[in-house]
Amino acid sequence: MLVYLDNAATTPIAPEVIDAMLPILKDDYGNPSSMHSFGRNAKALIEVSRRSIAGHLNCKPSEIIFTSGGTEADNMALHSAVNQMGVKQIVTSRLEHHAIGNTVIEIEKSKKARISYVKVDKKGAVDLEDLESLIDTEEKTLVCLMHANNEIATLLPLEKVSAICRKHDALLHSDTVQTMGHYPFDLKQLDIDFITGAAHKFHGPKGIGFLYVNENVKVEPLIHGGLQERGNRSGTENVYGIAGLSKAMDLAYEDLEEHQKHVQGLKTYMINELNKEFDDIRFYGDIDPDRSLYTILNVCFPATSKSSMLLFTLDLKGVAVSGGSACSSGASQGSHVLEGIKADMTRPNVRFSFSRYTTKKEVDYALQQVIAAYEKNLS
Repeated sequence: MLVYLDNAATTPIAPEVIDAMLPILKDDYGNPSSMHSFGRNAKALIEVSRRSIAGHLNCKPSEIIFTSGGTEADNMALHSAVNQMGVKQIVTSRLEHHAIGNTVIEIEKSKKARISYVKVDKKGAVDLEDLESLIDTEEKTLVCLMHANNEIATLLPLEKVSAICRKHDALLHSDTVQTMGHYPFDLKQLDIDFITGAAHKFHGPKGIGFLYVNENVKVEPLIHGGLQERGNRSGTENVYGIAGLSKAMDLAYEDLEEHQKHVQGLKTYMINELNKEFDDIRFYGDIDPDRSLYTILNVCFPATSKSSMLLFTLDLKGVAVSGGSACSSGASQGSHVLEGIKADMTRPNVRFSFSRYTTKKEVDYALQQVIAAYEKNLS
């Protein structure tokens, strides 16, 4: 049996998304910048998709800029804030995705802005009092904090952070790649400057994402060339990818409450079963459903002399999971997120992540293989 429980890394493409993309790959091959009918048809597909995505987020279509994914969108927001909006201080955390963490380090190296790191607790929650104290009212500040951590699932109270930022006239950017398509966003109500999305995190294609830019702020392109995306992002548009992103978002928000109920049920079930089977087990991040992304469960298993064998053993048994962020796979260092919350790095750690396609049968099989691994191979 093959069980895929690494949906935080990427999700399988929904069949309906493939069906939406195939005719475009076959028939709508015109360049959207061309003036003939082939080009106009392709351009129309892009703008229909943009309007649909904006409708789901309750924002203006002109506030959506298509990118190659979340990393480019994060980079675009950060560099624009510094280069175009006069930001001299970036307040962030040490638990951010590398698309943020490594980018702010490079910005600091260039001496364009300084970084301040907000305190987090052992569950990865941001200290809001410390956040407020860090914002420099004398210099233009950008607060950059992810909506949900991609390794330990702890959620950020975005509305509270927004209120703090506006109180001190700071800009706010949130990496919402893990939560886009999994929570509703009303950008007329949420006062925020930038958020990001990547289609492959909610059953869309890889290589396509977007940056939401509040109409009250302006950005500059990272990629120079033509005048695509209203001059904000040069390069011939990924028409079929954009259509796939739009369709994936339609599906995500079509029955969101049912998806949330189903996936949270699987996560809660796994927590309960693991607690029954293991006396010494921990869960990293906050597992309270009100404060935790329901698609991710990070488990710290009992200590064993063969801790490095757990992921390998599960893979041999057909269970795909992660020991941290897939974006860091191949790196020699351990998880910066777990180090940031002072986790016990000597114990085996597994990130299970679920999707609306995950079944209880698959979770049961994964549980069986974890238990068997400890009984046979890791003792």
